[in-house]
Amino acid sequence: MAEKIGFVGVGRMGANMARRLREVGYAVVAVYDVRRKAAQSLAQESGGEACSTLARVTALSDVVITVVTDDTAMRRIYSDKKDNLFRNAAGKVFINCATITPKVHVEVEKLAKKAGAESFEACMASSITQARQGTLYLMCGGGESTFEKVKSILTKLSNDGQFLRYLGPAGKAAQVKALVNMVMNINTAGLAEGLGLGAALGLDLKMLMEVFSQTGAASRVLQTDGEDMQNREHSCFFSAAHAAKDSGIALNLAKERKLALPLAAATFKQYSKMVKIGLGELDKSGIAELTFKGRGGKGQKK
Repeated sequence: MAEKIGFVGVGRMGANMARRLREVGYAVVAVYDVRRKAAQSLAQESGGEACSTLARVTALSDVVITVVTDDTAMRRIYSDKKDNLFRNAAGKVFINCATITPKVHVEVEKLAKKAGAESFEACMASSITQARQGTLYLMCGGGESTFEKVKSILTKLSNDGQFLRYLGPAGKAAQVKALVNMVMNINTAGLAEGLGLGAALGLDLKMLMEVFSQTGAASRVLQTDGEDMQNREHSCFFSAAHAAKDSGIALNLAKERKLALPLAAATFKQYSKMVKIGLGELDKSGIAELTFKGRGGKGQKK
C-alpha cells in the first residue's frame, strides 16, 4: 500500500485500527498519544515512530487518522499554537474518527483548507473487536473528492467497504453518529430498567431475555449487554462517560432546533450520574448498576 499512515490517539479503538491497517499492508509510520507509553508500545509493535510532537506525525505521514476523546482534544490537535497537525500539512489528508460535535468537524475542515490539506470525517458505529477485524461501520462526511482519495483505506476498515457509507459534506456524518449513539443509549437504559424490574419481581432473567428477543423488546443492546447486566460484567467496550458525552451532543443539536427529547434527556442524566459517582469508565451496560435493586450504583461485581 502506497500511503504512509499516522495515528493520533491510540486507545482501544485507534490502536486496533492501526493494527488492522498494518496487517493488510499499510505502513503505520507515526504514532502519537498524550499517554506516551501507549504510543511507544504501539510504535514498537508497528515499526513506526512514537512521535513527541503532532507536527512530526504530519511530517512522516501521507494520511493521518485521529481518534480523540472530545471537542477540546480535537481543537487542541489541530489549532494549538505551540504544536498541531496542520504545521506544514500541505497535500496531507486527515481522517477524523471521534464522536464530536458536527460544528467542530466543519471548523477543522476550514482549517485544513487554509493549510492546503484535506480533512474528512469517518465516524465509527462499532467497537473494539470490529476495529481489530476491519469490520467497522463507518459514516463518512466531507468532500467527495477527499472520500475518493481515502476510500481504499476506509474500505480495509469496513468489511471490504460493505459497511462504508458516505453521507454528505462535513458535519453530516457527525450528526448521524450522534443520533445513532443517542438511540443506542436510550435502548441500553431501557433494557437495564426492564431487567432491573424483572429481577425485583423474581423473574428468571434468562427467560425474560429470551422473551424480549422474540418480541417488540428485541434490540441490538439486548444481544450485547443483556447478560452483562445480569452478571454485572461491565468490562469497557464503550464507556458510560462516552455515552454521557454523546447523548449530550444529540441534546445540544435538539436544543439548537428547539426540539424536546425527554427520553434522551433522562438517559443523559443517568449516564452523567454514573460519571459523577465514579462509574464513568465502566461499559455502558453498567447503567444497570443504577437500576437493579440492591446494587445502588456500587459498580462491577468482584
